[in-house]
Order: sequence, then structure tokens, then C-alpha cells
Amino acid sequence: MLYSNIPTIDLHGETGDISKILVREFINDNYKLKNKNLIIIHGIGKGIVKKYVYDELKINKYVKNYKQDNFNPGETIVELVDM
Repeated sequence: MLYSNIPTIDLHGETGDISKILVREFINDNYKLKNKNLIIIHGIGKGIVKKYVYDELKINKYVKNYKQDNFNPGETIVELVDM
């Protein structure tokens, strides 16, 4: 997968609650724009932001699939449902 043209959000420095809101808005916007794949950069740290991000990904109706990047554990690749 070529990452250079995939919409990306970087959550470094954000709190868990704010990260969850930003991810929800990012997903909703990209669904409307008909983007199929997204990258969420949550970092590694203590895993707090990642936990909030995954909590949102589990319940978001536009998310088809998501997985941690094999080459960068600080980011998650998200696939959205078709319109």
C-alpha cells in the first residue's frame, strides 16, 4: 500500500478525549469525501491515546476494518465501508 496519498491525522500531543473526537470527525469527513483508507498516527508512549482511538474505531459505523501498521506500531491503518 502506498501511503503518500492516504489521508492522515497525527494525534501527538493530544489527550485521549480530544483524540477520540478528532478521530470521529476525521472519519466522518473522509467518508463523505469517499476516501477508502486512512492513517491515524497515535504514537506509542503509554498507549493511552491508542486506547481512545481504538474505542472510537470499534463503534464507528463507517469503519470496516482497522489494524496496527506492521512496520510502525505508532500508527493504525483504517479501512472505511463503501458508500
